Amino acid sequence: MTQATETFSARSWLFAPGDSEKKMEKAAASAADIALFDLEDAVAEGEKPKARAMVLAMLQKAQPAERARLWVRINPLQGPHALADLAAVMPGRPGGIMVPKTRGGHDLVVLDHYLSALEAANGIEPGSTKVFPLVTETAEGMLSTGSYVDAPRLVAMTWGAEDLADELGASENKNADGSYGFTYELARSLCLVGAAAARVAAIDTIQGDFRDLDGLRKRATQCRRAGFRGMLAIHPAQVEVINEAFLPTAEEIAQAQEIVDLFAANPGVGAIGYKGGMLDRPYLARAQQLLKLAGKA
Repeated sequence: MTQATETFSARSWLFAPGDSEKKMEKAAASAADIALFDLEDAVAEGEKPKARAMVLAMLQKAQPAERARLWVRINPLQGPHALADLAAVMPGRPGGIMVPKTRGGHDLVVLDHYLSALEAANGIEPGSTKVFPLVTETAEGMLSTGSYVDAPRLVAMTWGAEDLADELGASENKNADGSYGFTYELARSLCLVGAAAARVAAIDTIQGDFRDLDGLRKRATQCRRAGFRGMLAIHPAQVEVINEAFLPTAEEIAQAQEIVDLFAANPGVGAIGYKGGMLDRPYLARAQQLLKLAGKA
C-alpha cells in the first residue's frame, strides 16, 4: 500500500458537474483550493459515459501544475461505475480522487490497488494520487469513521447528510430551525473525530443555500473553531467566504501569540495565570496550532 505522507491543506472544495464544460471551467478558474469534477450525484445514469470523456478533456487541457487542484469525484466503489470512472479519468492525471459512500478504511485499501495499477499504466508517480472519502453516507460508514488510521493515500475526510438520510429512511434531516438533527450532527462529529485519529484534515459538508453568505460565514467560522479545516462548496460565490472563514482572525492570532509568548517567558511551568484565569499546557498547544494554521508559527 502507498500513503500520502506530506501535510495537505485545502479550505474550499468546489463541486462542478462532470457533464457541464462551462461549470467545470468556472470551478477551475475560481479561487477554490480544490475544483471537484463530479461524476456521481450531479450526473444522470445515462450521461455518465459522456461525462467521463468531458472530465478527461478538462484534465488534459489543464497545465500540469494546475492539475494538482483538479480532483474527480467518482461513483461508489460498491456500485457498477467506479472502475470505469477511474479508467477514464486517470490518463488525465487528476490531483486526487473523492470517493463517496465509503464503508470504512478497507475501501481505501481497495481503491489504492486500483489507483496503483492505473498509475503504472499511465506513467504516473506511484502513490501520488491523493484520496478524499465521504465517510458518513452509509450506516456502515457511520460506525466505521475510526477505521481510517493509516489508510493509504488519505489526506482528508468529509461527511454527508443527504445520502445518510436516504439510508436511514428519514423524511427529513433538519430541525424546524434549519439546523441538522441529532443523528446528522453526530455524523459531523464522527467525521471530525475520525479525521483527528487518522491525522488528516476534516472538511465540513456543503451549505445548500448558496445565497445565504452570511449564514455560510457564521457556520464556516464555527466549524473552523471546532477543528474542521475546510468546507465543500456548490457555487463559486461560496468560495471566497469559505477561504476567509477558515483563516484565524487578527484578534485570535494576537491572543494565541500572547499565550505562546507567556509560556515561553516562563519555561517549565505547567499552568500560568492569564487575564484573571489559569491556562495549562493544552491551551498552549491550541495556541501553537492556531498560529501554525495562520502561517504565523
